[in-house]
Amino acid sequence: MSEHIFKLPDLGEGTVESEIGEWHVKVGDVVAEEDIVGTMMTDKAAVEISSPVSGKVMKLAGEPGDMIAVGAPLIVFEISSETSSRKAAEPAAEPKTSEAVAASAPRKAAAKSGASGTRVKTSPAIRQKAKEAGVDLTQISGSGPNGRITRDDFDNYLSDQSGAFARPAQTVKQRATREVKIIGLRRIIAERMSAAKREIPHFSYVEEIDITELEALRKHLNLNRERHERLTLLPFLSLALIRALDDFPQCNATHDKERNVIVQHGPVNLGVATQTADGLKVPVIHNADQLSVDQLSSEIRRVSEAARDNSIRRDELSGSTITITSLGKLGGIVTTPVINMPEVAIIGVNRAIEKPVVINGRIEVRLTMNLSSSFDHRFVDGFDAAQMIQSIRGMLEQPATIFMPQ
Repeated sequence: MSEHIFKLPDLGEGTVESEIGEWHVKVGDVVAEEDIVGTMMTDKAAVEISSPVSGKVMKLAGEPGDMIAVGAPLIVFEISSETSSRKAAEPAAEPKTSEAVAASAPRKAAAKSGASGTRVKTSPAIRQKAKEAGVDLTQISGSGPNGRITRDDFDNYLSDQSGAFARPAQTVKQRATREVKIIGLRRIIAERMSAAKREIPHFSYVEEIDITELEALRKHLNLNRERHERLTLLPFLSLALIRALDDFPQCNATHDKERNVIVQHGPVNLGVATQTADGLKVPVIHNADQLSVDQLSSEIRRVSEAARDNSIRRDELSGSTITITSLGKLGGIVTTPVINMPEVAIIGVNRAIEKPVVINGRIEVRLTMNLSSSFDHRFVDGFDAAQMIQSIRGMLEQPATIFMPQ
């Protein structure tokens, strides 16, 4: 028997360290080569790590939440002398990039699942929820890519189980206190939100918009569409924002703090804030200014779903120049969205409601919606921000102007 030290590989994009997301093995476990042994978290994604050898786990580098430097020992294996000799005879392999690891992980995970029936594809957050609820993930059918278990799959399974095994009417729920370690995406969110509020002097501007005509247009365009192709309000708002940015390039910008410059971008790389089981992610539609309303609708739907089921590409989680955020029906009346650094503006969408409005001396019921937007006051003057929102308002209240040549 001999010892094999598996060092953390380079996960790409200049990563010098990575956070342990979760372990799928423990000391004493015997694993086969290419088994998934754990998940490492980068700023962009969770990357599954596979074992380079077959052997027994003798030592793990740390606990979930601990930071490990690239090239530092991650796992120590005990391997047979025959395996050791074979590995010594093989040429040294280059560390896998995150793209290579991410691409190979689904195949490895699927192979293990088929062989033992105990390994399934899902996110670290759902694994944790399953562990807390005592749920065997192999009993859940995944509807995501390659059978991946999504948040809806997990919630539906819990709902079915609670219906099948209802508690007695007199059972009182015990309220337990627990500590939750801040790791993975939640840690990254906390750090970025803290930095954004600490460094950026936010100011918010809220405007009410009458979207009665826009909603009528939307419903008309959806008449002959399949359900999955129907337009929401978001692509119309996105298109109006993109057109407004032609006159307000200072809002389609990012702050390069190291060089002390503001980069006013030509293309609009639209961030779409998306709530997922792992926390808030901002997938990006690159060159959104080149897309039609139908194409924007399709891309918003695609990147949002990909962010939720973790099939999003790494390059689609970076490079945004301005962000739209919406809580849908939970949007409330007013919000104060936090700017997605290093951007300088974020557009927040509140829920649409019917209300009485005075028009030409008469009271009419109109569909209204508030836009709650935040700007970096160091680089965007209040007057310019207000003018941009008023420009968007004008297009949304007269939706034909969204599609007219400028």
